[in-house]
Amino acid sequence: MQEKNKKRGAKMTGQQQVEALQRQIWQIANKVRGAVDGWDFKQFVLGALFYRFISENFTNYIEGGDDGINYAGMSDTGVPDEAKIDAIKTKGYFIYPSQLFENVVRNASKNDSLNTDLAEIFSAIEASASGYPSEEDISGLFADFDTTSTRLGSTVKQKNERLAEVLKGVEELPLKFDENEGDLFGDAYEFLISNYAANAGKSGGEFFTPTHVSKLIAKLAMHKQTSVNKIYDPAAGSGSLLLQAKEEFDTHIIEDGLFGQATT
Repeated sequence: MQEKNKKRGAKMTGQQQVEALQRQIWQIANKVRGAVDGWDFKQFVLGALFYRFISENFTNYIEGGDDGINYAGMSDTGVPDEAKIDAIKTKGYFIYPSQLFENVVRNASKNDSLNTDLAEIFSAIEASASGYPSEEDISGLFADFDTTSTRLGSTVKQKNERLAEVLKGVEELPLKFDENEGDLFGDAYEFLISNYAANAGKSGGEFFTPTHVSKLIAKLAMHKQTSVNKIYDPAAGSGSLLLQAKEEFDTHIIEDGLFGQATT
């Protein structure tokens, strides 16, 4: 029966994948947030998703489709300096094997210094771009994923327990970011942000434009246009408007791309 379910899962359509992912992500969020306000807690779920995404993405780059290479199983000292430099020039950052999501989550529930270890890993990933053209883009990459925040708990033990649950929940999501149809990471982000905004009431509306409103604005902006110079959102917030606008770009030419300015 399990084998049949696996096969059936492998044939899921893009929309079915999105819906299944959404259900499981919301279950994770509801299970681990506890007394933490949903709108405040979204950053930890999204941060864990992003951490897994870039870890898998980086591993796929290093291995290059070679089944004989197991980057996660390598020692940090076994990575040649030239490989690190090439990776930073190409990807914009570097992640050592020990810093990968899959290696951190493996012992997360037993790691008494999980929160500070994660903070050091995120800082190291950002610092890897120092002195390279990508430095400005990578700086602050994990700024919203504050693993030492009191929102996770008043004690280190509470922080670590909640972080371990988030990481484990994200690990169990049945997806490989490079194999699934569509932009599942983007879908997960938008789903979480919209649901947290809805549950936050009026305050959520300050950060997230409802999907149907974003779609309407995007369609109006692109109406009868065969090409535009750029799309700009002066109050980007969560970026939901730009995400929806991007969906309209498949049939239009955007010469200079997307731009957003976050509000403070």
